[in-house]
Amino acid sequence: MSVADLTGWMAEVNARLRTRSRAKPPGSREGLRRAGVLVPLFVRDARLWVLLTRRTESVEHHRGQISFPGGGEEPDDEDLYAAALRETEEELAISAEDVIFLGALSPIVTVTNFYVEPFVAAVPQPYQWRPAEAEIAEVIEAPLAALMDPAILEQKPMPGRDEPILFYHFGSHVIWGATARILSELLAALGAPTAS
Repeated sequence: MSVADLTGWMAEVNARLRTRSRAKPPGSREGLRRAGVLVPLFVRDARLWVLLTRRTESVEHHRGQISFPGGGEEPDDEDLYAAALRETEEELAISAEDVIFLGALSPIVTVTNFYVEPFVAAVPQPYQWRPAEAEIAEVIEAPLAALMDPAILEQKPMPGRDEPILFYHFGSHVIWGATARILSELLAALGAPTAS
């Protein structure tokens, strides 16, 4: 589906993402591992939701953390969006053919030396998430309205960091790190107050 064919909420999300300028991460990308993540959105019960995962304790990177599906670029990947789609299919069995691209968020550099490009996409519903047991301990579905509640956002200064670390407290989950930074930009693009 092309951007011109988007309608309803997908067209609105696409328009909001297109009107935002994407920030460039500071510093050099040299020596960083390139990765792409998918920020899957879907509508259920007339509300917009986002899909996240909690990684198992046995994966190589970011054990036990909440993340968006995706991962490192492989030689056969055409680009980082292709890497995000491939990894999402491996992790959750979401077919790349079912994913509708809506836009991109600002690339970020993680403290674990990854250069990450996040891609926002729609996933049709109903859809059967089939998490890969070796990689995904839990699938987390979160209504965006709940994540926009300022009461769940905590910010902590950290020595050596220019910006505070963001923590979203959603139920029993704590979303932080790169995932929180990506989520914060998404929520700001869709109308939530920005973290300051």
